[in-house]
Amino acid sequence: MARKNAKHILLPSVRCSCAVLVYAKLTDNPADELVAVLNANRTAHKSSSLADNPGLACIALQYIKAYQGDCEAVGESDAKKPPDSEFAQTFAPNCGVDASTLSPITSRFLGCQSKYVQPSEAFSMLIKNEKSLEILYNKNQTEIGAAVTGTDGGAPYFWCVLLSNGKHNSSFVLEDGVAKISRPGCFSGANDDCSGADVSSPFGHKWVYAVTAFIAVGYAFGL
Repeated sequence: MARKNAKHILLPSVRCSCAVLVYAKLTDNPADELVAVLNANRTAHKSSSLADNPGLACIALQYIKAYQGDCEAVGESDAKKPPDSEFAQTFAPNCGVDASTLSPITSRFLGCQSKYVQPSEAFSMLIKNEKSLEILYNKNQTEIGAAVTGTDGGAPYFWCVLLSNGKHNSSFVLEDGVAKISRPGCFSGANDDCSGADVSSPFGHKWVYAVTAFIAVGYAFGL
């Protein structure tokens, strides 16, 4: 798929009250932009950048879709999550990922809200406390995959970031070399343009939630 012109984005710093101007060449893809924001904050904290793995990112999108638009299932103390078996049985095949190359998912950040926001705002809502920062800066993390999608042509909007300690080029390997594109929704690392319309833009759609509600969680779990 043809790439559009690279663009520059302003990446916020969560370690001070000011913003840090970082330039990144990106496709027109909000998931790519979110990964750039996360990596900029890691490197500002003297942690290495995480490898953006399209196989892992596609699985992040499948992970979101397993919630079937149920924002209430995303929570902290009573958070629900797809069964671990879904990774090998459903998510990997849907993405064209070789199930034998799945690596442990070390951490996740998952959010759901009733309106679409820009990636920098999604970062601020997902990475919202010291615990989240500790997870993000953990030097044992090696790979990242991010995804965003709307539901049924509009709200609610889910953002998901999956982290792994897998080895680059040998984990979440794509069987045909390219992740299967699934719309609606965007995922990082695929080198494709994926605009707000692909996410399910709120423009032209009726709001299905009158009250904005955002819940973000970040914790570790294994396959």
